[in-house]
Amino acid sequence: MTDCIAVLVTVGSPEEGERIARALVEERVAACVNLVGPIKSTYRWQGKIRRDEELLLIIKTRAALFAEVEARVKALHSYGTPEVIALPITAGAQAYLEWLRAETQLPGK
Repeated sequence: MTDCIAVLVTVGSPEEGERIARALVEERVAACVNLVGPIKSTYRWQGKIRRDEELLLIIKTRAALFAEVEARVKALHSYGTPEVIALPITAGAQAYLEWLRAETQLPGK
């Protein structure tokens, strides 16, 4: 197990995804954000089954920064209830994980 996570966030447009990605990297709460898609999402919302085209952000950061990532995504996102879920990175190339840590900044540091 590492101290790093991948956070998944869906967005409604490339512009929204790029805006969120840039803010997270500029503010050093994420080392890297991949914008993937388009993807098809099927989900239940307000009692109805919906199917929409979205894009997926894959945000690489440290677990200690999840609260900051979540807060920034919520502030910048157009959805009222955006997906913001974290998956642990259980293993990875040592050099990549060291780079990830060097490119992020823990709160108060």
